[in-house]
Amino acid sequence: MKAIIPVAGAGTKLRPHTYTQPKALIPLAGKTILSIIIEQLKDAGIKEFIFIIGYLGDKIQDYVTATHPDIVASFITQSERHGTGHAIELTKERVGSDDLLIVLGDTIAEYDVKEVVASEYSMLGVKKVDDPRNFGVAEMSEDGFIQRVVEKPSIPKSNMALVGIYKIKESAILFECLKKIQENKIRTYEEFNLTDALECMIQRGVKFRSFKVQNWFDCGKKDSLIASNAILLKKFGGNTGDGKEYSSSIIIPPVSIGPGCVIENSVIGPNVAIGENSIVNYCIIQNSIVGSYSNLGEIVLSNSLIGSDAAVKGVSRSLNIGDNAAVDLGGNSK
Repeated sequence: MKAIIPVAGAGTKLRPHTYTQPKALIPLAGKTILSIIIEQLKDAGIKEFIFIIGYLGDKIQDYVTATHPDIVASFITQSERHGTGHAIELTKERVGSDDLLIVLGDTIAEYDVKEVVASEYSMLGVKKVDDPRNFGVAEMSEDGFIQRVVEKPSIPKSNMALVGIYKIKESAILFECLKKIQENKIRTYEEFNLTDALECMIQRGVKFRSFKVQNWFDCGKKDSLIASNAILLKKFGGNTGDGKEYSSSIIIPPVSIGPGCVIENSVIGPNVAIGENSIVNYCIIQNSIVGSYSNLGEIVLSNSLIGSDAAVKGVSRSLNIGDNAAVDLGGNSK
């Protein structure tokens, strides 16, 4: 089985952070979104990965090569973004006739990967949501088979959202359907969507079973990313960097502090992730994510997302600052 992970999106809802790094590489609970996905699939025995890259794709390639040398990784560039269906179709030559597990590059969910991989059927991950109009939706029969899938319906007939995890056994039929929707210019919201290809497969007689994910972590926007960080810190247990003591500081778990950090005269936590080699002095930080190589001083942060190589000094309550930024909130001018 091969895993396909599309990570070509620009991540516009997480700007300014995604101006300088792909959304998949944003830190989360001491890891990255992409690493959490890769490790989850590796634990299930998957060794071959196809990454669909685009915007800042060289950073994805460098990261995967450096941090996961034990996987067989290939990279395909989606030069023009025409939707998930177009992205997956680009992998046809690499896939051949193998079974597939497609996991969207911003989808972190808890489920039994081994059970899904071993199933005799193709399978789609689902989760009940309050407002399914913003998702692909699965309409299911009582026995768990999927009768129909629709992308972002204006009048949903089901509240079971597709979470972005697709196990495909009939890969040849998938690629035939992907070709068909592009040749016939079948677009949903101006894109060639994977959901439309899945519906084509259902109409051709392919049986899909659903599997429910236990938790589905939203990594698409700042507030939901911070909330997901808090949940995953509790799950992973956090860590305190090199295991050293931090001068005149209080650490309130769960936190994740990267190696090489200098923290002095500060209160850190709960629910804080700080990247490697950052400097924090005279700060109170809770429910926040701070990137690597950042320098924070004399600041109160809550529900904030700070990029890498950022310098922040002053007093604040909530910030959303991208990489390589310098901010002084002291209010003094000379």
